[in-house]
Amino acid sequence: MEIRVLQYFLAIAREQSIIRAAGSLHLSQPTLSTQIKNLEEELGKQLLIRGTKGSRKVTLTEEGMILRKRAEEILDLVKKTENEITCSDNIIIGDVYIGAGETDGMRLLAKAAGKLKKLYPGIHYHISSGNALFVREQLDKGLIDFGIIFGAPDLTKYDALKLPSKDIWGVLMPKDSPLAGKETISPEDLYGQPLLISQQEQKEGQLSRWMKCRLSDLDIIMTYNLLFNASLLVEEGLGYAVCLDGIINTTGDSRLCFRPLSPKVEVEMYMIWKKYQIFSKPAEKFLRMMQENYG
Repeated sequence: MEIRVLQYFLAIAREQSIIRAAGSLHLSQPTLSTQIKNLEEELGKQLLIRGTKGSRKVTLTEEGMILRKRAEEILDLVKKTENEITCSDNIIIGDVYIGAGETDGMRLLAKAAGKLKKLYPGIHYHISSGNALFVREQLDKGLIDFGIIFGAPDLTKYDALKLPSKDIWGVLMPKDSPLAGKETISPEDLYGQPLLISQQEQKEGQLSRWMKCRLSDLDIIMTYNLLFNASLLVEEGLGYAVCLDGIINTTGDSRLCFRPLSPKVEVEMYMIWKKYQIFSKPAEKFLRMMQENYG
């Protein structure tokens, strides 16, 4: 399986047409069709469903959708590797890739990156947002250099830097909701209320331990991956979002407010990276700056 052919396949997936993809690649249609047919024979799977004569649109089979996802990851990794290798020994130029959830603690990374930028203006940063599962998957695949997670990391797989930031769990709600008049939210306050919780929390169960009940006993009307979209639903009165503080702005003209849980629930933040990781020069400089500032 050649990188070049993966690029051809992704062009077809993007254009949903062999003819349009051939044009964008400056290839003839027969040449492109032959390359994809050879790829299907190599894999022993059909990747595309060709349209009839009346419709030239092509769609991906289930195997084709799997290959599209993996091909995108492979090409991202190839690009990252090329950038790392072509960096000069004397001039630090390149990219640092970071995966993180939504947290106000990202300001710590911003401060370190700002200091490093003054020393090495050729370093650029790429942030991928997602929950802890997403971050660990990206790390394990080598698609990011560092991940920001909440809670103690698996030190058998990762090295970690504990950051001087703690996030507080609470409830996001409209300012005119019945619970907004309370200073803190107790477990009893949430019984019978429509709740929005994070998909990660649904798996890790910290909320159920705090409430001393099973999640199935709660009225969970929705789960979310990133909080911003959930906050829009909260603003429209759909329910209460159990979340971390400092992610959604609740000051000024905001229609939302945040109330912490009681008993208080805090989580510590860590920057993690794969054990025995060989870093690019920019990533190595960034790690050193983080350790000097927060280690």
